[in-house]
Amino acid sequence: MAEILLRAISHSYGVARGARDRAGRRAPVYALRDVELRWRDGGAYALLGPSGCGKTTLLGIISGLIRPTRGEVLYAGKDVTDLPSRGRNIAQVFQFPVVYDTMTVGQNLAFPLRNRGLAAAEIDRRVGRIAEILELSAVLAMRATRLTADQKQVLALGRGLVRDDVAAILFDEPLTVIDPHRKWLLRRKLKEIHKQFRHTLIYVTHDQTEALTFADEVVVMQTGQVLQRGTPEELFLRPAHTYVGYFIGSPGMNVLPCEVAAGIEAGAMLARIGAHEVALPAGLDPALAGPGLELGIRPEHIAVLGEPAAGLPAVVGAVEDHGRFRIVTARLGDRPIKIRIGHAVNAPRLAAGEVVRLGFPPEHICLYRDGRIVAPVAPVAPIAPGAQGEVAA
Repeated sequence: MAEILLRAISHSYGVARGARDRAGRRAPVYALRDVELRWRDGGAYALLGPSGCGKTTLLGIISGLIRPTRGEVLYAGKDVTDLPSRGRNIAQVFQFPVVYDTMTVGQNLAFPLRNRGLAAAEIDRRVGRIAEILELSAVLAMRATRLTADQKQVLALGRGLVRDDVAAILFDEPLTVIDPHRKWLLRRKLKEIHKQFRHTLIYVTHDQTEALTFADEVVVMQTGQVLQRGTPEELFLRPAHTYVGYFIGSPGMNVLPCEVAAGIEAGAMLARIGAHEVALPAGLDPALAGPGLELGIRPEHIAVLGEPAAGLPAVVGAVEDHGRFRIVTARLGDRPIKIRIGHAVNAPRLAAGEVVRLGFPPEHICLYRDGRIVAPVAPVAPIAPGAQGEVAA
């Protein structure tokens, strides 16, 4: 296992038709721009973002399948930028399972160990251990060709996990072909395996549930850049960028244009949303006063108030029942807003067309300028374009 450092990584796949720089020259299109990240030895990390954001390219650079256009990759302080995958001592699990159909399940699991010349007794011990963890013990003698698609992916996971001498194990959307219940079980298994063996795990996914339940730290990417890295709690409570607020959560964060002004009480600050005012957290910098800001608040944190004179008036448009909770879509002036309400006995029962009053608890409000958080101070500082970010275990 090893600490992995990405230093000033940029990558271009070539020049796009019609793309020009300021001087009119044909310009390359970058899939990654100035990415700097550090993964500490033994941590569990996720790269999260939509399709096309650069996360798989970044994983390819870490693994040695892709050489970056610019920048360096270091394993335990050693520059491995020019080393191919076979020289980096890593294990990889891809989106679609790579197994040997003519071999048995047991032979597939043993294959990477036999290639490294381990003793038969040690191979049997490791294969038996991983087979038990992944519930493959009953099919060890079965030919891999007889396995279902999700069983083959579980087998591919096992081949990545059976080695304990690797610098890191890299997962590229490994649970895509697996049914939802098995996904949940395997995420739990991966957490158990990580806790027991402390491999360095890096997991690429576009699924926020997978990322947030698997990883100790999550890196959120968009258009080839890192927007924020942090724990699941930090990403949820203090998104450093409005895009992170949209992308994390179900539904995502509400973001409303506002103007910040001083309140009546000394030191108090207010956000004006249309004709209405909302109290902001105490201790804000008075220099924030003025237009051009956005107020962010999670649907879970909005209160439906019983007092008719309090809060902000909104008109209910639709109510969706999701079983454990309801999602209310309303309009606050000319802006749509989402509210998430549980099924507690005293929870409000709302209907389309109803006018409700909404409360925004100050402690759950974030303020943004140009998409980046300005208040309150986030537990993980926002990352400006091209700035460095460290992923700490």
